[in-house]
This record gives sequence, structure tokens and C-alpha cells, in this order.
Amino acid sequence: MGTVLVLGAGVMGSAFTLPLADAGTTVRLVGTHLDTALIDGLRATGVHQRLKAPLPAAVETFHHHELALALDDSVELVVLGVSSAGIAWAIDRLRPLLSAKRPVLLLTKGLAADGRRIGILPEPVEAALGCPTGAVGGPCIAGELAVRRATSVVMSFADPALIRQVLALTAAPYYHARASADLVGTEVCAAFKNFMALGIGAARGMADVAGPADNGAAMHNPAAGLFTQAVLELGRLNALLGGTPASVHGLAGTGDLYVTVQGGRNSRMGRLLGAGWVYSRAKAERMAEDTVEGAELALAVGPTLRAMLDRDDLRADDLPLTLAILDAIGEDRPLVLPWAAFHQRGPGAA
Repeated sequence: MGTVLVLGAGVMGSAFTLPLADAGTTVRLVGTHLDTALIDGLRATGVHQRLKAPLPAAVETFHHHELALALDDSVELVVLGVSSAGIAWAIDRLRPLLSAKRPVLLLTKGLAADGRRIGILPEPVEAALGCPTGAVGGPCIAGELAVRRATSVVMSFADPALIRQVLALTAAPYYHARASADLVGTEVCAAFKNFMALGIGAARGMADVAGPADNGAAMHNPAAGLFTQAVLELGRLNALLGGTPASVHGLAGTGDLYVTVQGGRNSRMGRLLGAGWVYSRAKAERMAEDTVEGAELALAVGPTLRAMLDRDDLRADDLPLTLAILDAIGEDRPLVLPWAAFHQRGPGAA
């Protein structure tokens, strides 16, 4: 098998080393400047401090200043496991080292916005590095992958041959990866499901405020209504940006949205918003050390979405949940869920 370099030793980048190593791939895990303690811990004990699980002994570890040593001519795939905020940092470090046009695979979830249009992250990465860039999406909780729980994902590149190459490099028995030709849809769904989970997670916060019902009733009804609205708006955004409906209703869309709502940082932030916290206070007091990808996406693409509304590229009544989340994050207002607006287009409206 080949050699793969993973840049970013956070939970997802590190967990991704397991199917690579178990498939017989040589794996080099390079931390960022924020991962020094994680790499030191792996070298000392073999256990990832945040995953609370060991990585395969065959995984080689490198500090960020050792990137040039790790990225030799034997590396046939570079995987980016940094946060969306770290993409520019990664590009700056990789650009002088990637002389060969090796493919790049993004674990990073996010979108690129310039005030007029919203694009997928592989586009600026490919333009900056001159390397074909694809992505992986789907319901993959890093902690579960780190202990080899069965995991289903989609791999997408513009070139089908590159998809086959990556599928071979990750062919572990518990890592069920399938090909997708819809790179745009995979990325749009992978990014916006984090955003939508903020709204769906609010149902738990509403339950916290209401307290236990005398008959033991939970808040499954509002959560289901919010989930349905989120999928509907995800479909509208995906279509606008050029993705196919299959991605919305597949692993990158509803599959990943389901698992994100079950737990994780975006759902936790949504719970706080649903309980009445404003975003800035919730982030500072309850989630200061956490990267909340859905909130970061709201801040990154919110101004462009509003500009598109102003130009009538989007209709406000198509995206009531989206706009409520944008108000809560971008304007730092209490989250107000516009239930009546969810149903104003009538039954069966797309």
C-alpha cells in the first residue's frame, strides 16, 4: 500500500489514521502548532489525549516543524484534518513542499464565501496548491472511529480514479466508504449540517427550561419538526449551490445531520441557545475551548447569504430556520424559532 500524510492531530485527523493504518497504508501524522501536547503524548504513551484511545503503533508522529521531513516523495495522498480556520495556515505550510501534484483530501468541514457567492473549500485549496482536492463526508464521530466502530462515509473527487485510490487506502473492515461524484453536494451538506444542528439542538435547551413534564413527556415533537425543516432548507441551499438531491438524502446530508444532532459540539451549543443563552456568552462561559463548526460557518457565510437575499438570489421565506440561526450567531441575539414560517408555504412545498 501507499503512504499518506495527515496534517492535523486533532480528534478527526487522528481518528482517520486508524482505517488508513488498518488497511495497510503507511501513515504519518503531523500536528499543527496547536497540537504539540498531543504529539508529545502520542510519542510518550501511544494514547491520544482527547480521543482517550491509542492510535495504531505503526502511525508515525511529527511536530509541525517536521512537516518537510514527513512530506517526502513517497507520500501519495495528503489529508487535511485541520479546522476550517486552519486551512490558510495549512496551505501556507504545504505550498512550498508539494512539488508533485499529489491529491489532497479534506476532512475539514466548511465553505468559502466572498460576499457575492459561496463555494466549497476544495476550490480555494486546489487553486492555492495546484493539487486535485476532494473531500470525505458522512456520519463519522471521531471517538467512535477511534475504537473501530462501523462507520459509513462518502469519498468525492472530480476524478473517479482518485476516489478509487482513496477507497483502497482506507479499506479497513469497519470503515465503509462509498464513492460520490457530487463533490459540491458532499461539501455543502457536510458544512451546513453542523449549522442546522444548532437549530435542532435547541429542542433540548427548551426542555431544560420547561423542566420535567408531569407525564414524563420529552421534547421529541419539536426536535422532529426542526429536523424536518433543517433537511428541507439544506436541500434548498444545496440546490442553489449546485449539489444534487442525492447528497441531501444520503450519508453527507441526513445521515451526518442525524449523528451530529445526537451529540457533539454543535448540538451542545444549540442546546444552550434553546435554553436562552446568547451565543457570545455561551461560547465564553460554557464552550470556550471548543470549536463549534456550525457557528463558525454562520459567521463566515452569513454576510454573503444576506447579500444574496438582498439581490433576490435567495428568498427569505425559503430559509426561516437558517435566518433564525444567523440572527442568533451573527447578531448575538436570543434564538427565536419561527414555527409559523416553517409551514407558511403549505403542505408539500419544496
